[in-house]
Amino acid sequence: MVDVGNLIIWVQIPPSRSTYNNLINACGSSGNWREALKVCKKMTDNGVGPDLVTHNIVLSAYKNGAQYSKALSYFELMKGTNIRPDTTTHNIVIHCLVKLGQYAKAIDMFNSMREKRAGCHPDVVTFTSIIHLYSVCGQIENCKAVFNTMLAEGLKPNIVSYNALIGAYASHGMSKEALSVFNEIKQSGFCPDVVSYTSLLNAYGRSQQPKKAWEAFDMMKRNNRKPNLVSYNALIDAYGSNGLLAEAVEVLREMEQDGIQPNIVSICTLLAACGRCGQKVKIDAVLSAAEQRGIQLNTVAFNSAIGSYMNVGEYEKAITLYRSMRKKKVTPDCVTYTVLISSCYKMSKYTEALGFLDEMKKLKIPLSKEVYSSVICAYSKQGQLEEAESMFNSMKMADCYPDVVTYTAMLHAYNAAENWEKACVLFEEMEANNIVPDTIACSALMRAFNKGGQPSKVLILAEVMREKEIPFGDSIFFEMVSACSILRDWRTAVDLIKPPGCSFLLSFNV
Repeated sequence: MVDVGNLIIWVQIPPSRSTYNNLINACGSSGNWREALKVCKKMTDNGVGPDLVTHNIVLSAYKNGAQYSKALSYFELMKGTNIRPDTTTHNIVIHCLVKLGQYAKAIDMFNSMREKRAGCHPDVVTFTSIIHLYSVCGQIENCKAVFNTMLAEGLKPNIVSYNALIGAYASHGMSKEALSVFNEIKQSGFCPDVVSYTSLLNAYGRSQQPKKAWEAFDMMKRNNRKPNLVSYNALIDAYGSNGLLAEAVEVLREMEQDGIQPNIVSICTLLAACGRCGQKVKIDAVLSAAEQRGIQLNTVAFNSAIGSYMNVGEYEKAITLYRSMRKKKVTPDCVTYTVLISSCYKMSKYTEALGFLDEMKKLKIPLSKEVYSSVICAYSKQGQLEEAESMFNSMKMADCYPDVVTYTAMLHAYNAAENWEKACVLFEEMEANNIVPDTIACSALMRAFNKGGQPSKVLILAEVMREKEIPFGDSIFFEMVSACSILRDWRTAVDLIKPPGCSFLLSFNV
């Protein structure tokens, strides 16, 4: 607007590229990627072409809106223009690749930046993203290697980089290493923030040191770092995972007094602690507390509560809660049915276990190894050998490769059917697949041999166990003595077992 004397003239000034970029950024930073795209389109329609800043802002909008695949597609389109991606561009793309689990591609992009193939160099943000990548993959030794490489290349880590390394150690309960990095932060002139303290606290909790976890929490408050929701949840987990339920509940109360409302993670952590501590009443109390606070249970919370009830033998309450889950249209997952089926099997509720298997199949939920093993055992207990074999073969066809537990379950099935020949073939298959048999598997095969009138094979298997240094348990000694009893070969029993200090054989006059 221009004021000339008493005459007002309106002058329309078209938005500049900078104005459009600011507007796109305002939308994108809040995760409103759709609105950011609309502004970008309007910008192009008005003849203002996007520049590198525009492209990076759009990519960032996708990232903030968790539209990682769309960000990668946009990056491919961007490469077809005359605008060359810079370090910021690559950092956003690496972040999206990590979120999508495309770790190899992220590493390749990182290497292309270091080898100058990408036309830009990695910065502290790049290195920090790669540290996080290796942490997610569980390759903790690589986290430190990347951190050291960053230092070697003359880049100074920031607090986020240090926190990423502490977090990597914390996720594996490596408290000594986490504390070392925590001290490095202070030596480097930085002040540890809430994330630093929380990661250290978490490291202590996961290494079964709840007292030190509390000390880290207390130190955070004494150093004027206000604990947040994540901090409190980490302390609840530190107590709860170590069987200190009363202390975990007390942290929940303190959390609310501090003006921080518990969330679903808090509830899940307490429910899991109840199950570990065998506190039946507390499970009800935690569920009631969640309802009073308006916290809606999600799949993870229902799984924790159902598992906790099962752990304390409250089958009916677990089933009621499962039915409530279905009624509230909270989708059960593989964990839900793994808990239900394995628990039913342990409680000798074989029909119920198979019923949950049918529900799992109807929902087209992939079966876990634990489910396969439990179902095979359930079929075995009911004398349904063909069904057990079919389940075992289905498992292999589904590329869910049997482990020693599954093979042992099938060995028990053949044992129950008194089919030592198939048990022997299965045992050989297990070894051929490089699955090392354990004491339980060997015991199952020995029992099959004894039932099938092949006691000499029991003694041969005992020699194999000695050669492979597989531990002998009471069940092994029992089957060996049973075999010797059938063979009436007590001298061999004494020579094989050689039981100095073995209390088991003291009851036998050999």
